[in-house]
Amino acid sequence: MRILVSGTSGLVGSALVRRLEGEGHEAVRLVRHEPQPGAGEIFWNPKGESIDRAELEGLDAVVHLAGENIATGKWTQAKKDLIRDSRVRGTRLIARALGRLNRPPSVWVSASAIGFYGNRGADILTERSAVGRGYLAETCQEWEAATEQARHKGIRVVLLRIGLVLTPQGGALAKLVPPFRLGLGGPLGSGRQYMSWITLEDLVGVMLHAIKTGSIQGPLNAVSPQPVMNKEFSRVLGRVLFRPALLPAPAFMLRLLLGEFADEILLASTRVKPARLEETAYRFQHPDLEEALRHLLTK
Repeated sequence: MRILVSGTSGLVGSALVRRLEGEGHEAVRLVRHEPQPGAGEIFWNPKGESIDRAELEGLDAVVHLAGENIATGKWTQAKKDLIRDSRVRGTRLIARALGRLNRPPSVWVSASAIGFYGNRGADILTERSAVGRGYLAETCQEWEAATEQARHKGIRVVLLRIGLVLTPQGGALAKLVPPFRLGLGGPLGSGRQYMSWITLEDLVGVMLHAIKTGSIQGPLNAVSPQPVMNKEFSRVLGRVLFRPALLPAPAFMLRLLLGEFADEILLASTRVKPARLEETAYRFQHPDLEEALRHLLTK
């Protein structure tokens, strides 16, 4: 297949490109710089709302992963606007371009996040659950709605609601490991908030599953089938690293240091189940947290 991928400079996008090329597919990169001849690149400028539409003709699939990193810098109003605009504006630009093609792709996998559900305590959440409250929930709702024009074109749109991605190469796990190795790790706040996670390896597998499975459309929870409380995650990570995990980070301190980010990301409880993946028989490579962490950190 000939598959367009945005966000290829990030951890997820680069891993997806490697997998696609390893399976013999042609991965075309959506880039913001001048495309290099023969490099398999297509230009776009989300801020300027321009994209080389002619080059999009004849694609088999699109995977859209681009967006401002939510975990860098404090959430000022300017940062929040940038997070929202980079997702909504870029997605709307792609939707508009795909909707005008003569030979559109059959499927578009567009990233979203489990932040869609908001802070829901111990409630079990599936793709059928309603949108939550808060900044992230509102942003995800707008983000997903921005795909509308592609759906009207008849393209099968998959809204990939991604959980906490585990990889030692970056993201949350890479930041957690150093203090845990020093024996300084522990639960965040009460530790009773649920964490819905997925390994990078499985996330790439889920994206390919979504492309190849024609019955999947609309929301798709990209999380393992075993969400855990934060205190359990900390305990397991400590055990895998042969370190104690007894030093909690008080909620008030997290809020003081990180503001709204702490409440929306670190302290929010989102207990998500991958109902559609289970219904379509996706086989997780790493469904169990301890096995996943041992695979990632001790190999």
